[in-house]
This record gives sequence, C-alpha cells and structure tokens, in this order.
Amino acid sequence: MLLYLFAAFAICAAKKEAHFKNLLKTNNLTRVEVSRVPVVLWHGMGDSCCNPLSMGSVKKLIEERLPGVYVKSLMLGGNVATDMEHGFIGNMNDLVLEACAKIRLDPQLQGGYHAMGFSQGGLFVRALAERCPDPPVKNLVSIGGPHQGIYGFPYCIGPTAICDSVRHLLEYGAYTAFVQNHVVQAQYWHDPLNNEEYKSRNIFLSDLNNEKVVNPEYKANMLKLKQFLLVIFSRDEMVVPRESTWFGFYKPGDLHTILPMNQTSLYLEDRIGLRKLHESGRLHFLEVDGNHLQIPRDTLVKEVIDKYLA
Repeated sequence: MLLYLFAAFAICAAKKEAHFKNLLKTNNLTRVEVSRVPVVLWHGMGDSCCNPLSMGSVKKLIEERLPGVYVKSLMLGGNVATDMEHGFIGNMNDLVLEACAKIRLDPQLQGGYHAMGFSQGGLFVRALAERCPDPPVKNLVSIGGPHQGIYGFPYCIGPTAICDSVRHLLEYGAYTAFVQNHVVQAQYWHDPLNNEEYKSRNIFLSDLNNEKVVNPEYKANMLKLKQFLLVIFSRDEMVVPRESTWFGFYKPGDLHTILPMNQTSLYLEDRIGLRKLHESGRLHFLEVDGNHLQIPRDTLVKEVIDKYLA
C-alpha cells in the first residue's frame, strides 16, 4: 500500500513541469541593481532542488530579476534523486534539522535570508523560521503551502484502485507510528473528526502549530519576520481544504464548515504569532486564479519577487 502512495504522488507531481516551462522565458521587466538579501527555496512534493523545468527555472528567474542575488535551492540528501525521494519518504523533523544545518553552514546566508517554499515546501520553510532562528528568516513566502494540514488525498490522476488505496492508508493509518515516521504527507495529515488523536500522534504539524506543548520560541521566532506572504489558489485541487494555505481549516468535528484563519484557535490564541503579525501589518494574502501552483509568471515577478524578495 505504501508503494501505491509513493507512485500516486509522483504521478500528481508530474503536472507541474509544463507550467514551470513558462518561467524560462526571458524576463523583460525592469531590473534594479542593488545589494541583495539572499534567497532560500524549498521545492514541493515530487520535485527536486534542481530540475531545470521547475525549481531550476524559478531560481533562474529570481537571479535574472534580482541581479547579484544569491539563491540557494535546498537539496536534502546527497543527490537530486534522494532529494526527490525525501519529498515522499522521511521524518520531517530530521529533514528540517538537515536543512537548518545546510543553511547555518552556508557563509552566504549568515546575515539572514528570505525563504520561499512551493506547496508542501511552503510549510517546511515556516518550520525553518520557527525552529532555526540563526541565521534568521527575514521575509517568508508560502506558495500553496498546507499550513493547517490536509484532510483529503491530493489531486490524484492515477488509477482508481491506487487512489482508493492511498486514501484508505491516510484515513485509517495516518497516525500509526510507522506511517508517521516514514510518509511525509502523513506528517501534515490533519483529521478534524479525530482532533485529539491528531494532536497527540502527529509528529510534525501539531508541534509546529503549538497544539501539543506550547513552545514560546516558535512564536518569538515567527514574530521576528519582517513580512509573511501566503498565496492561495482559487481552484486548488491538491491542498484539501484549499483554505489551509491561508491557515483556515475545518471546524473540529464538522466537515461542512471551514473556519477562516481569524476564527481558528491557532489565530485567536495566537499560538505562533499569526494574530500579532496580522495586526502589525506583516501578514499578507494573495489569491491566484488557478489550480495548484498555477501562478502566472508576471504575477510571480510583480507580486512576489519584487515585493518580498527584492
């Protein structure tokens, strides 16, 4: 059944490549030569640090738009193949520690950096901001990141039998010790009908959102951010519910009601500093008309790169 999980996620991720090809087109927008804050990128599920049709093109676009900027696209493991594997298989607590170490050892990042993550990478760059304050994240950009988790299998193109098997695994086995420690997506699986089990047995997201024992350092580190941008896609079929990308989620025990961010306990209790960031004008929202990660090139440049990475 685990093999079905990995196979199905790989099929889903293949849709991204065609869109990212558009980012390879020459950028003819005005460029400004200034001293730059470096940028760290974290890719999404099924992708890798260096695919020239996806993250490689994003890296190139940022470098063209911001001449002289240092861009580090995170690679976890010893090679690109292992990096892609870690998008499906691994313990996210260990992988975040590895990413923190790579950043801390990079001499070009010692003064701090802007971080941008795509899809699940948007959630993981928030983990960097919360858990790895040295060097600090300055601006944080999440493009389609599932910050309140998912409850529903990501958009599945594979055969019905595979998709049904994967859904069964996540719905009935997501919180088993083996699945939690080995399946990345299970580590942000958030079952609103079994909220207490989620809080007690989820090994990653429930900790990151301060739903187990409140770690005041997480909130303090988030409040060091200068700007935090959340990008949602109006027709997102990958993140379920799509409102998770803006910190909204199902009302506990109710699959028919989705609470917006400012009605969730995470916001009202201000467990990770969202409310204070919002009230101080540092939390920003951008809605893009399209499916998951279908962000137009000009929107990425003008609304994201120019405003939050420059």
